Amino acid sequence: MNLNISNLANFILKSHSVPGFGYQQVRNKWANWLMIRDVKRRRMSADNYLERTRINALRKNDVLPVEIRELADKDINKFEMNAIPLRINNRCVVTSRPRGIVKEWRMSRIVWRHLADYNKLSGVQRAMWG
Repeated sequence: MNLNISNLANFILKSHSVPGFGYQQVRNKWANWLMIRDVKRRRMSADNYLERTRINALRKNDVLPVEIRELADKDINKFEMNAIPLRINNRCVVTSRPRGIVKEWRMSRIVWRHLADYNKLSGVQRAMWG
């Protein structure tokens, strides 16, 4: 039997359902525990997005009776707090720094400038004049 290790590793990396392999398969994949927490929140928010938006639409609909809207309020409170998109922090994917993030690349300004200086970012050119 020919067991291809790279296919197995790719399956484990992409799988959410394998216990113990959800966050840190390789040493130093995430910068610190804050980044692990943010990744967990992003996954939970993405998983519950459709259901949350449907329930929120019921809650905010003025045409529906008050009883249905109250039931929707109770349903929305059953979600975990980490499933709320507002709890997601923008962090640098390299250093996990929470401030000064360049949104398009999800990196802090310090890391972004360092990579741009050494031509490591495609589409970024150093400003020159004179």
